[in-house]
Amino acid sequence: MKKVMFAASSGGHLTELLKLEELFNEYDYVLVTEKTEVTDKLKDKYKMEFVKYGPCRNKIKYVLTIIQNLFLAIKLVLKYKPETIVSTGAQVGGFFCYVGKFFGAKVVYIETMAKIKELSGTGNNVYKIADKFYVQWEGLAEKYEKAEYLGRLI
Repeated sequence: MKKVMFAASSGGHLTELLKLEELFNEYDYVLVTEKTEVTDKLKDKYKMEFVKYGPCRNKIKYVLTIIQNLFLAIKLVLKYKPETIVSTGAQVGGFFCYVGKFFGAKVVYIETMAKIKELSGTGNNVYKIADKFYVQWEGLAEKYEKAEYLGRLI
């Protein structure tokens, strides 16, 4: 069975990724997100791994969290050896896309529905390496050559 890692930051990005839930059973999957009170409750329903949640109020803590999550991304990609990384962003999803690509995984990125006229920061970065890049607005598909209109997840 094909190994797929689904990765997204907590909140809206994870909500969008969970709209793909029916795909989870088609693969040997793992879902990766930030550990929060809300996401911790999901571990009984899904095969999950967590990275550190890093609010950006304290800049020093934020930078340390970014570094820690980058190393966690490497550790988890090496542990699960996914053939494909699927992400809806944001930062955490971007880390997993780049780390996965480095270790030979295909990258499937779905731009968040919130981005109507231009790509998000993570979307801009992952666009360069994505094997498949989907958007949820037709106008974005017309603007970015590699982007494909997917329709809306929500």
